[in-house]
Amino acid sequence: MEPILDIRGLTKTFPGGNTALDNVDLAIRPGEIFALLGPNGAGKTTLIGSVCGLVRPTAGSIHAFGIDMARDWRAARARIGLVPQELSVDMFEHVGQSVAHSRGLFGKPRDPARVEEVLRSLSLWDKRDAKIMALSGGMKRRVLIAKALAHDPELLFLDEPTAGVDVELRRDMWAQIGRLRNQGMTIILTTHYIEEAEEMADRVGIINDGKLILVDEKAALMSRLGRNEALIGLSSRLDDVPPALAPFGVTLADDGRALCFRDASQDSRGGVADLLKAIEAAGLDFTSIETHQSSLEDIFVDLVEKRA
Repeated sequence: MEPILDIRGLTKTFPGGNTALDNVDLAIRPGEIFALLGPNGAGKTTLIGSVCGLVRPTAGSIHAFGIDMARDWRAARARIGLVPQELSVDMFEHVGQSVAHSRGLFGKPRDPARVEEVLRSLSLWDKRDAKIMALSGGMKRRVLIAKALAHDPELLFLDEPTAGVDVELRRDMWAQIGRLRNQGMTIILTTHYIEEAEEMADRVGIINDGKLILVDEKAALMSRLGRNEALIGLSSRLDDVPPALAPFGVTLADDGRALCFRDASQDSRGGVADLLKAIEAAGLDFTSIETHQSSLEDIFVDLVEKRA
């Protein structure tokens, strides 16, 4: 299957020598939700800006829908929607007017029925005559999504789509994004809420210091790099790990009152059971066991810290 977006060797060095993107290769599949994760300043927004024509790359190529964006940027951009991180709208404009205007910017004919459909899908129809400045922060972000959808894009970029909204609204917007994907839209999102990627993404990319350090299926990533942990509380404090427990790779925690066991396998029950037998054989008493399975956030933090 041909990628809907194919990025090769993308590099962006700003005046002054700061390299925001460093030889990035990325292929996006039609119909997927791709989550791009990275700390502040990692290059996420610069990558989006390069595809959407807001940033001029220093080197590399971008093909969208098979179109070389360096040769025919307008044709490709007309099929791309962008929800920016910042609220870049005319606050005095009315909601319906603003969404209709965005449709016209991409050469689409007037279509009040389509504008109404988009507004209703985002629970904005009742606000169509309200000025954007009068809306809540969450509603303003919905307006940005409506403006991005007004010209019926096939590829949608969401740059921190739920930044600054409450948990309930964030969940609601996740559901809306899922519906867009079910309609066949390809979605690329950046987010600081890693649970957002864990909830919705098909694949995950991690970018740091302008380098794309990993791209993988979400499930495969968590299977390959995830781990299980067990914290075993002890009835008495230890100064050192007993030699009989050394083969398990346990470490002391809680000032010697607990043992921390990490297992890279997806089912650590066997390892923990063997460890507990060894603890009893060593004449130690344990008082509690707490287990934890790695989340996507744990994996992300580990990868970024290792490259810091």
